Amino acid sequence: MQRAEILSTHTTTLFDSAVRRAVEALRRGELVALPTETVYGLAANALDAAAVQRIFDAKGRSAHNPIIVHVSDLVMARRCAADWPDTAARLAAAFWPGPLTIVLPRSAEIPDTVTAGGPTVGIRWPSHPFMQAVIRACGFPVAAPSANRSNEISPTSAEHVAHSLGERISLIIDGGQSQVGIESTVLDISVAPPRLLRPGMIHDESLLAVTGSLDAGSSAASGTLRSPGLLRKHYAPKARLMVLSWRDDRDFSTKLAELRSNCEAALNGTFVITHTQIPLGPAVTGLGNVSVIPHDAEAFARALYSELHRCDEAGAELIIVEAVPRTTEWRAIEDRLQRAAAK
Repeated sequence: MQRAEILSTHTTTLFDSAVRRAVEALRRGELVALPTETVYGLAANALDAAAVQRIFDAKGRSAHNPIIVHVSDLVMARRCAADWPDTAARLAAAFWPGPLTIVLPRSAEIPDTVTAGGPTVGIRWPSHPFMQAVIRACGFPVAAPSANRSNEISPTSAEHVAHSLGERISLIIDGGQSQVGIESTVLDISVAPPRLLRPGMIHDESLLAVTGSLDAGSSAASGTLRSPGLLRKHYAPKARLMVLSWRDDRDFSTKLAELRSNCEAALNGTFVITHTQIPLGPAVTGLGNVSVIPHDAEAFARALYSELHRCDEAGAELIIVEAVPRTTEWRAIEDRLQRAAAK
């Protein structure tokens, strides 16, 4: 296969043309990389088992890892679920369109391939205008995990998709930088109380205000998975990633020296991503790069994957990320960093 064609959506004419091309491909059972507000997704007709299987093949994704189904309205969402309880209606009214995935008992229309053979399906109504336009024009829901090879960094730009899957798919739609930057919050309401399967930028307190109760305990991969993002190792750059905290330059120097004596990564292959304690002076002389993301959870989430992609492209051997606060606001980011750093 030749490298993927990248279509821009930056003008109304280009937007409409790209919608037509994407819809034509999806109706033929092909894969298309599409922008969403969270990350870029690798899309296929969610009702076509053969098309969905192509997602698994292109990504090298394990068959036991389910895929989220994306819809363009409530009618389509209810079509994907066997039951639509009041809790689903309240969550949809509060957070859709947006970065919330609701897990419900699946309808008979949803193929086993989408749900990894499980009894539930994750459903999301994304807010990105291009994704919405494509799904409306298709008239069917779209299965779309992140548009990257399995377990690697999720893409937040068309260029990231091209680097990862450019030789495995034929069409990528450039809808600009993803504005949320990490994957959706996933809430399972097929159980009581509702269980948070994957933290995202819709936080526990906001969910609790709607559901009245919430099981927000740690979720791990066990049995039949009801959501993506539960594997221990995920969202990982090619370079080794470590999460560290330091109090000052001297503390950073000490920890860096310890790493140099116990790590194969060369000093000039070490990149640092920080938000509060910015290492300066002799400690960072010779480091490949030090980048600073604002100490703001939304800004950090929006920039994190781009920074990790940049480090990989620059040949990083070790990426040190400053530990983030252990608060609800930062929980999703901490989750992604822990999985990216897992051995």
